[in-house]
Amino acid sequence: MIPDTRLGDARAQLAAQVQDAAAAAREYWRLDLPSLPDARPASVLILFGVLDALASAHDAEAPAVSRDLDVLLLARATTLRSHPGQIGFPGGRVEPGDDGPVATALREAEEETGLEPAGVEVLGPLAEIPLEFSRHLVTPVLAWWRRPSPVRVVDVAESADVFRAPVADLLDPANRGSTVIRRDGRERRGPAFLVRHATGKHLVWGFTGMLLDALFDRLGWTEPWDADRELPLVLPDGHAGDTGR
Repeated sequence: MIPDTRLGDARAQLAAQVQDAAAAAREYWRLDLPSLPDARPASVLILFGVLDALASAHDAEAPAVSRDLDVLLLARATTLRSHPGQIGFPGGRVEPGDDGPVATALREAEEETGLEPAGVEVLGPLAEIPLEFSRHLVTPVLAWWRRPSPVRVVDVAESADVFRAPVADLLDPANRGSTVIRRDGRERRGPAFLVRHATGKHLVWGFTGMLLDALFDRLGWTEPWDADRELPLVLPDGHAGDTGR
């Protein structure tokens, strides 16, 4: 069993980010974000807690990150039109009956992973992120497993996998790199993470990779990693990310 003080430190550092986000507003993510006045509101749940399976073999440099600290992720079904097969956080659009982005994040997480919302301690929302491609204004909701419950794929039409990834694995420089999309003479790079677990290996990139990268930086958990290392990426149209198309 890991020391309770380490879990307390991790939770306290995560909770502090909610205050930082409120104070810094759009500057929180330190990214060049577009202005989308007509964007549709959405939210995602970034849920940390104590791992329910095999812990990480990596000793993280950050004192608050134990081998048992994890974050909830899911793999989107490959048949979806939007971001098929990508790894993401539970979440979706704010529906008319939702009482704001926090309620949306919890509802979507329950629908997608089967978790019990009563066991989730909501730490609070972070600064909104406008997504130009999908025209959404996404509110990340930071949360902590107060009373963990089993998670699973609830709807195979929506998700292919649901799993809890050790944070120490994500921080391990051996699992970090960049995805590169080269098309029409342009290059787009983004932070990415390799995740290995009982059901297979996944590449975390795109919006989710950006959120994790920025959040780990703000928490002071990031370990030195090689941004020039390119991780293989196959896009939904079957092209590799570095095809030059």
